[in-house]
Amino acid sequence: MPKFQTSDGVSLYYSDQGEGLPVLCLAGLTRTTGDFDYVAPHLSGIRLIRMDYRGRGQSDWAPHETYQIPIEGRDAVELLDHLNIDKAAVLGTSRGGLIAMGLAATVKDRLLGVALNDIGPVIEPAGLKVIEGYLGRAPSWKTHAEAAQARGAVMQGFANVPQDRWLTEVTRLYRETDDGLAITYDPKLRDAVLGGGAQPVPDLWPFFDAFAGLPLCCIRGANSDLLSQDTLDEMLRRRPDMIAVNVPDRAHIPFLDEPEALDALTRWLGMLRQS
Repeated sequence: MPKFQTSDGVSLYYSDQGEGLPVLCLAGLTRTTGDFDYVAPHLSGIRLIRMDYRGRGQSDWAPHETYQIPIEGRDAVELLDHLNIDKAAVLGTSRGGLIAMGLAATVKDRLLGVALNDIGPVIEPAGLKVIEGYLGRAPSWKTHAEAAQARGAVMQGFANVPQDRWLTEVTRLYRETDDGLAITYDPKLRDAVLGGGAQPVPDLWPFFDAFAGLPLCCIRGANSDLLSQDTLDEMLRRRPDMIAVNVPDRAHIPFLDEPEALDALTRWLGMLRQS
């Protein structure tokens, strides 16, 4: 199992597959490297690098006050250093996109370009409320099968998702135990987020504007409660060259193997290769 140690002594899991253009994949708040399993088979000619943030998945837990976007961004840069990669593109899902904004504002010279998956400089309160409802808490379902059966109804804004996809999702999100399903991350992540230490700064537009000159892509779930169409429109006004798509029948977050998402990512990778 490949791991590296951060400058503050936390052991983080990562994967490094393929050859070509380096693309660093940064997952959602409570998610893991498995977030990108759906899209990985569709991306060719790239070096796909993934990591589990501190306190998530197969990485070590850490003091909860370190579950902050700036520190997770530092971890990402230290992974690139560990792999001797000077520059990489970033594919950031939700939390990962916020980290990418922080990297653009602080170490832009390490970035080749950025693709955002259902995240922007304005986070809608309704979407945050949903996240706060489940963050750090084990679900009520007792088995993966039970959770998968309920997933379609729970995931508002999603349609036309095969049942086996929901089963794959819950298998990645939860562990089966004798006491029921358990989350795959440090429950104290809730303390970090609700305590404000891991929350994004109120005005993220300057961070978004830091992407200037970088090939940029944004994939939005058409029914997203976290990234509004108004915010996407303003992103496009500021960056008319940004590749932007709405993925139908998806909310927060698209799986990234939908035709619209794959088309956007393919065009984005083409821009990266030409830049």
